[in-house]
Amino acid sequence: MPHQRAVSHHFTFGAGQRARLFRGPHRDIWPSELDLMAQLAGFELAARHADWAGAGLTAASHVPACRLPAAWR
Repeated sequence: MPHQRAVSHHFTFGAGQRARLFRGPHRDIWPSELDLMAQLAGFELAARHADWAGAGLTAASHVPACRLPAAWR
């Protein structure tokens, strides 16, 4: 993806057939960037998964599961 940027388009429909468009800018990040952001926020890595349902990790995707350190709980 060039420049790691993407825009999602969301439509909501009101009375009649009038639609409203909302655009959400996003930036694709590397797994290492996500790990660093979590670390800087005070979280520690608990596990990694391929998706939000907890499937086994693959090279194509990763979802880190983080937690607050025990001292913060």
